[in-house]
Amino acid sequence: MKLLRVGNKGNEKPGILDIDGKIRDISSHISDLNPENLNFELISKIQKIDLSKLPELSSNERIGSCITSPGKFVAIGLNYSDHAAEVGAEIPKEPIMFMKATSSMCGPNDDIELVAGSKKLDWEVELGIVIGKEAKHITVAQSQDHILGYCLVNDVSEREWQIEKMGQWVKGKSHDTYGPTGPYLVTKDEIKDVNNLKMILDVNNERRQTGNTKTMIFDVNYIVSYVSKFMSLQPGDLITTGTPPGVGMGMKPQLFLKAGDEIKLSIENLGEQNSKVVPV
Repeated sequence: MKLLRVGNKGNEKPGILDIDGKIRDISSHISDLNPENLNFELISKIQKIDLSKLPELSSNERIGSCITSPGKFVAIGLNYSDHAAEVGAEIPKEPIMFMKATSSMCGPNDDIELVAGSKKLDWEVELGIVIGKEAKHITVAQSQDHILGYCLVNDVSEREWQIEKMGQWVKGKSHDTYGPTGPYLVTKDEIKDVNNLKMILDVNNERRQTGNTKTMIFDVNYIVSYVSKFMSLQPGDLITTGTPPGVGMGMKPQLFLKAGDEIKLSIENLGEQNSKVVPV
């Protein structure tokens, strides 16, 4: 199933795509797609609903982030060997972990803010993992028991803040609007092979990134197991898993986002995002 949140910021309603692609309002059954509800019991509950009897939500309304208020927004860096090569980094022997502020999350088509003084705003199409069951010190083989589904994430990054300022990567990853998420939370039963999904990203209708999750250094199951050894994962937590080559930082000469730029990105079976860069 494809779950989403529709409406103005702060007033989104949970919805689901029916067999005809119509958005059905499921707010009479669950309050929101948040940690309280993002679990396998929710999926079982929704599977029993006759969607045809639910009110339809307009497809012209704003789509919010497909999940909201996660306890953690974990990210994995340099997880594609060809991306590591393009930025001149060594291929990591273990997953590189960092955090994004949960307040960076926004809707898939919301504007991305270009802050006054920002010089190196970059794009990253990524696969997101949504946790549906607490995971703590789990094995790789156990990971699928804890994954609820997947989503599309743009790990927007200000490279000067990330790399040239002192401290951790979190600085360049966490400003408001640096985490467009969705449009859909796609339950894992709809994904035939999560380790073989095509990924693309365009800036102003010019292809920047072309990749596939099969070239990840550390796959989905390994990542969930690995992260669970350093922190427990709770339902609703989001892990974004790294980006393929084609980021602005890796280009020669480097190319970064400017006001007015339009970004379009997608991952096979997970939907599409369309954002515009606006000055603030």
